[in-house]
Amino acid sequence: MTAVLENPTARVKWLAAPSSASWLEQANARPDLVLIDHAHCERKAAGVALQLMFRYPSDEGLGALLSPLAREELEHFELVLQLLQRRGLTLRPLPAPGYGATLTTAVRKGEPERMLDSCLVAGLIEARSHERMALLAAHSNDGELRDLYRELLASEARHFGLYWCLCEERFGREVTVARLQELAAAEVAALSGDLASPELVRMHSVGVAADR
Repeated sequence: MTAVLENPTARVKWLAAPSSASWLEQANARPDLVLIDHAHCERKAAGVALQLMFRYPSDEGLGALLSPLAREELEHFELVLQLLQRRGLTLRPLPAPGYGATLTTAVRKGEPERMLDSCLVAGLIEARSHERMALLAAHSNDGELRDLYRELLASEARHFGLYWCLCEERFGREVTVARLQELAAAEVAALSGDLASPELVRMHSVGVAADR
C-alpha cells in the first residue's frame, strides 16, 4: 500500500484523495522536469481563465474575477520561466499526462451544466496543483525550489477558492457540492495507476494514495 503523506498544508477539501509518497519521490528525483512542466501548467491555467471569459462574455462578474486570475497565472509563469533561465534550462515541449484531457471529457456539453463543470474542473486542477506545491515546498531537496513553491501557495489556494465562489454564486451550494463530489472522483481516477517511466513525471502525473 502506498503511504499517505502527513502534511497539513497539503490537505485540500476539494480533493477526494491525497497525492502519494511515490509521486513526491518521483518529482524530487527529477525536479527539472517538474519545473518545466510547472511553467506549462501556469500558462495553461491563464489560458483556461481567458477561455471562460470569452465563452461567457455577458457574465460580467465572471470576467471581473477571472481577468486578475489570468494575469496572476502569467506572473507565475514568468517567475518559473526566470528560474528555468537561471538554471540554464529551456521551456521545451514535454509529453503531457492524460490528466487534463481526462477531466475535460467529464465536462457536460449543454449549458448551464458546461459552465458549472468547466469551473469545477479548473478549480480541481488548481487544488491539486496547490496540494502538490505544498508537498514540494515541504519536502523538496532543493532550497530554491522550496522557496518558489512556498511563494506560490497562497495565490494557488485563492484560485481554487475563486472557482468555488463562481459556482456557488451561479448554481447554489447544494448543486455545486454534489457535482464537485462526482468530478473529484473522476480526478482521482485520472491520477490512479503507476508511472510508466521516470521521465514522465509531471506536476499532474499519476500518484494518489489508495487510503486516506
